[in-house]
Amino acid sequence: MPIAESELILNPDGSVYHLNLLPEQISDTIITVGDPERVPLISRYFDNVEVQVAKREFVTHTGYYKGKRLTVISTGMGTDNIDILMNELDALVNIDLQTREITDDPISLKIIRIGTSGALQENIPVGSHLVTEYAVGLDALMQFYPLVQTGYENQISTALQENLQLGYQPYCVKGSDILREQLAADFITGNTLTCPGFYGPQGRVLRLGLKDEQLLENFNQFRFEDFRLTNFEMETAGYYALGMLLGHQVVSLNAMV
Repeated sequence: MPIAESELILNPDGSVYHLNLLPEQISDTIITVGDPERVPLISRYFDNVEVQVAKREFVTHTGYYKGKRLTVISTGMGTDNIDILMNELDALVNIDLQTREITDDPISLKIIRIGTSGALQENIPVGSHLVTEYAVGLDALMQFYPLVQTGYENQISTALQENLQLGYQPYCVKGSDILREQLAADFITGNTLTCPGFYGPQGRVLRLGLKDEQLLENFNQFRFEDFRLTNFEMETAGYYALGMLLGHQVVSLNAMV
């Protein structure tokens, strides 16, 4: 059955609505960054750039690096933008945009997030590089999708809910073992907390105080068996959860600042 126009929204040229992309304009290996200005900082190393598309915060360059076709896309900040990114990338490869029918043989993309992150543990120095094994989301995105956690993931998210005295259960998802081993063998391996904001949710105080003044300490001290939170940012859990649900391989590479 064709997907309704109200659900799969396309531009007049047939491109997906927010990313403004057509299927032939992306590779099966995609690098993502938050800041649009970082896209040309990566694509300048390409041997050639064949696609340059921009709409809102979503800037896309596709080209070749040493014979390998690659795409780099900026996403803006937050898991709400990752919801748009992941669903529209999936539509480009797993929905026939002309017939609006889901294709029979799903394609799995390789998605590599490169971004900055703050450390939650004293032994993770500024300037180091960390690859995320598990991501824990404090945002509400997975309240709207049928995410099924493993028993271990559910235990972690339940323990964190109790520790932070939250009125909802966070979600916990593991990233791609294959990409982590291929791309980040020399990185610190950690578990990333995805926060639904930059100020209060990450313990920053300007004019507004915090509901929990011990928030950062609670992040730092949280343990479940040998699991601890190593760093925090605003997107990774959304990537990992939607990647798992849609069948894509995702890894998050973090520069500690």
